[in-house]
Amino acid sequence: MLKALVVDDEAPARSELRFLLGEAGGVEVVGEASNAAEALQLIRAIPYDVIFLDIDMPGLSGVELAEALAEMEHPPSIVFVTAHGEHAVKAFEVAAADYLVKPVDVTRLKQAIGRLVPAQQAPALVERIPVEKAGKKLLLKVEDIFYVMAKDDYSYLHTDKERYLSTISLAQLERRLEPMGFFRIHRRYLVNLGRVKEVVPMYGGTLLLTLNDSEETQVPVSRRRVPSLKRAIGL
Repeated sequence: MLKALVVDDEAPARSELRFLLGEAGGVEVVGEASNAAEALQLIRAIPYDVIFLDIDMPGLSGVELAEALAEMEHPPSIVFVTAHGEHAVKAFEVAAADYLVKPVDVTRLKQAIGRLVPAQQAPALVERIPVEKAGKKLLLKVEDIFYVMAKDDYSYLHTDKERYLSTISLAQLERRLEPMGFFRIHRRYLVNLGRVKEVVPMYGGTLLLTLNDSEETQVPVSRRRVPSLKRAIGL
């Protein structure tokens, strides 16, 4: 379990995030702070693995606190949790592990936690998926997958110009690929968010994602998944 400190000037926000972290698993919240000065005192006393940090706070901002922590010999990981998406660039300039936009979705929170687990403590992340093509068994690199489409009891994994069959269900692939930046956008589609080029609003409140493959493939986002996807990508 990762030892976490939650830093936010609003008590209800701290309480909500503590609850969500309990739902997500893998993290034990062992401290809370309402401002950066209080957080610094706690961090000097206890070796936290990760700080879930708001940006807009009285006194030192979350970004300024992150800059101060970067001077430590073994600084904790930083995950910004904020109501504003416009600070993302600055957040990653201070080497934040992730950037979550309120209200936080549990699925997105699990992705962030998956990126935090130290390599020496975590089981190896799945980097290849077994697939079939022309009667051969192949191991497909996760980074080459643009999206996955479910059909009957099978899944089709799409790369830039190829399609591969997998006997692994979409639900199983979702669990395996979530920590690596994949997101369930539809009951039939799982997409690599790192391969999304454009987000197009559609009639009826749905979205259409354009991928950055050679054919600029478009995949639909179901209306139910739109709010959590927007939070996942900071829209």
